[in-house]
Amino acid sequence: MKSSARRMQPIVAAKALKRLIANPDNTEEVFAIIRAMSGDSLFKTYKRFQSTETGKKVLDEKRELLETLQDKKRLAQFSAGSLGHAYLSFVRAEKITAEGLVEASEENVPAELENQPEEVVAFGKRMRDQHDLWHVLTGYGRDTFGEVCLLAFTYAQTRNRGLGLIAIVGAFRQYRELGSGVFKAFFVAYTAGKRAAWLPQQDWEAMLKDPINEVRQQLNIPRPKVYQRILENFALANA
Repeated sequence: MKSSARRMQPIVAAKALKRLIANPDNTEEVFAIIRAMSGDSLFKTYKRFQSTETGKKVLDEKRELLETLQDKKRLAQFSAGSLGHAYLSFVRAEKITAEGLVEASEENVPAELENQPEEVVAFGKRMRDQHDLWHVLTGYGRDTFGEVCLLAFTYAQTRNRGLGLIAIVGAFRQYRELGSGVFKAFFVAYTAGKRAAWLPQQDWEAMLKDPINEVRQQLNIPRPKVYQRILENFALANA
């Protein structure tokens, strides 16, 4: 099978990082950094996924995780306290619609998936589509600070240097607003990602019915106490 064989481009990333620092709202530079520094990390992650029992099953069945996560009627049938119910509550609270998921699926295809075999593309999309499940399980919100912490967790799981660099940049930006506790939360998230079970290989379709606390215990995912405490303190200070 053909590998992406994409080399990292640190000079390109450095220039994009300089532009991002000069204009933090320019999100295009974020994607430029990720593209420049990701290298072949996705392909390596795919090879590991492909070697697992669940990975082989998912690929053989040509599953589309997005289809499962779009089915709100089915998600609503899961009992309160289940992963599926918690996910549904999350997307409703965050106003994440099925249409939005489809749009994201069509528009945000990673550059490293270009000219890759069908199985690699399917895996790349599955990785992208399980992102919000990781939010639900880890307890990191979709606020900027939560995304930074989840990126640190994700880097520990995938070793995607592009994501790791963006996470570090994000941590420094959050430090200006939330203080030095950000770095502790960042390290805690990274450590949690290292200690947790490998999330890319999980059978999410089967686990949606399971109690979320049992899933967290099974996957060794702790509650993000430092992150939550920093947000609570910030809210009190600015009330």
